[in-house]
Amino acid sequence: MAQSIFSLSNRSSNQFWLYSLAGGLYTVGAGYLISKLGGAGAVLAILAPLLLGLLILVFLEPRFGLFLYLQLCFIVGFARFVHVSVPAGLLVDGVLALTLLSLFLNGQRMEWSRLRSPAFFFVAIWFLYTVIELFNPEAPYRPAWFFHVRAFSLHWFLVACMVLVAPITRKDVRIFVNSWLIWSFLAALWSFKQQYIGLSPDELAWLYSGNNAKTHLLFGQLRAFSFYSDAAQFGAEMAGATLVALIRVFEEKKVHYKAAYALLTLIFFWGYAVSGTRSALFVLLAGFPFYLLLKRDFMKLLIGFAFAVPLFLLLMYTSVGSSNYQVQRMRSALTPMNDPSFILRLQNQAKLRTYLQDLPFGAGIGTSTDMGARFSPWHWAAQIPPDSWYVELWIETGRVGVTLYILMLTGLAGLGVYQVWRLKDPWMIKVMYGFLAEFFGIAVMGYSNPVLGQFPTNSVVFISTILIATSYRWDRKPETSDSDIDQPLPAPLHYEAI
Repeated sequence: MAQSIFSLSNRSSNQFWLYSLAGGLYTVGAGYLISKLGGAGAVLAILAPLLLGLLILVFLEPRFGLFLYLQLCFIVGFARFVHVSVPAGLLVDGVLALTLLSLFLNGQRMEWSRLRSPAFFFVAIWFLYTVIELFNPEAPYRPAWFFHVRAFSLHWFLVACMVLVAPITRKDVRIFVNSWLIWSFLAALWSFKQQYIGLSPDELAWLYSGNNAKTHLLFGQLRAFSFYSDAAQFGAEMAGATLVALIRVFEEKKVHYKAAYALLTLIFFWGYAVSGTRSALFVLLAGFPFYLLLKRDFMKLLIGFAFAVPLFLLLMYTSVGSSNYQVQRMRSALTPMNDPSFILRLQNQAKLRTYLQDLPFGAGIGTSTDMGARFSPWHWAAQIPPDSWYVELWIETGRVGVTLYILMLTGLAGLGVYQVWRLKDPWMIKVMYGFLAEFFGIAVMGYSNPVLGQFPTNSVVFISTILIATSYRWDRKPETSDSDIDQPLPAPLHYEAI
């Protein structure tokens, strides 16, 4: 007995000295950071224990790294409120790299056989093509490839590995859906603050830097951007969230759920409206009919067209509601040939067609947009704005690359339709309906805006497409209880025949 008490006392003493040493080292380190960096050092000293804890959690559970990546892709938009240069892109890269390392450290628990999924092959082939583009002889500055390939293919490839291999549960899918909707709800509220109360000093400083005022102040009207990179990105996210919430209105059985999602639909739609992003309208115009096709409900599809056609005619051939700025922006999306910016886009594409005629593999990744302006501003690819995700791909990867990319999107959409049509679980069906319709709508919008290459839209698409392609993992029969939501299900025996 005495020996046992002595052992406990000795252990407590060791823990005391260990914690004292750790506390002392932390105090010294915090003092050093504050003395060298001032306020920024104090912030780092406060965040250091939190970051260490997050790092440990990522190494213990790769799924945590995946969801940390998702949250971080929304948080990077707050960089304009921090008066310190924050390498947001490198932070995201770091989280993905650590999560990939965690997959190997926890290899025995991972489902490596799922890498045989057709979805992984679609993404991997595109990633391999972009790797080959590193050796494109037309590239004026080859190191720019390392900056741009992340948004093009690298992040999608890494996320595909993580979503497929990690033992993700139904509860994790719920967390993903709810995280996205909560962030979208907060973003909508913040846009209302910007539109009806005003901008903060940091937001005003961002607005009047560079060319932001030219694109976000039109005819004296603010295009709200919330805490996203710009109004186009915000509008795309709001349109996607509107579509998902609207689908849930149709799919939910309980009245209080229908009412809650109807309210969210109105909030998200007005968030889209105050963004002034015309092209985001096509997320809804393409996504909702695609949802009705998924349901194979042709009667509702005809009814939808019966309601939609008069609305389009009203917007296209009348001036009803033109006194409202948001309505006028929507109207201009349906009459592009009267829009000088759209005509300029067509003229730019005609110039690009001349340059790219003899470049089937493009000018090289990293030669256009901001990377081109940074590393090779003298090159023709950096001097003509693409104003479109697909045109950007066309410039940098050529007609071969953009064709391969569209085939990948088509393959993922087709595989998603196949998998969703085989689902039996009502909850999983309505979730995947929303994801798939939103993916289709965002892909259509990519013709006019590069949202597929920006946070957080690309992060949501990267994760959701792989979830859709492997949705069989969480399927249950309708009569099965949903209480045991934490257990991943095995793939059906006939899945490998795909």
